[in-house]
Amino acid sequence: MGQKENERYQKKVMEASPRSPVWKNCFFAFVVGGGICTIGQGLKQVFGWVGMDGEVASSFVSVILIFCSALFTGIGWYDDLARYAGAGTLVPITGFANAVVSPALEYKTEGMVTGVAAKMFIISGPVIVYGVLSAAFLGMIRLAFQLVMGG
Repeated sequence: MGQKENERYQKKVMEASPRSPVWKNCFFAFVVGGGICTIGQGLKQVFGWVGMDGEVASSFVSVILIFCSALFTGIGWYDDLARYAGAGTLVPITGFANAVVSPALEYKTEGMVTGVAAKMFIISGPVIVYGVLSAAFLGMIRLAFQLVMGG
């Protein structure tokens, strides 16, 4: 395809594509993502009121949110919420749990090894890899600054 045909094609695609309600999507993502985080903070406060140490309470909250996300993914509720809230469900820890459970459920018919185990991290695997690499890179930059600054 020549340059002009490509430009005409791209123009037709833009004209035919439905407009996304960006502000509405941002609002719902903010409300739902904030709601998930508020639930987590509320759970942490409750655990603190019953005498649990802050660090232990944070761990319990993470486990509860991950379990609920996996459960809700399994029964189909999380996908419905994600359709409504968009990125608001992807950002918190619950989105990561959903990214692990969804492919595992989708490929369970292929067996435990070649289906569930092999496909479980197909979505979240790159997040883990690049997260670890980014953390290592930023750690090296911080170390370099500390060595240069003498601190």
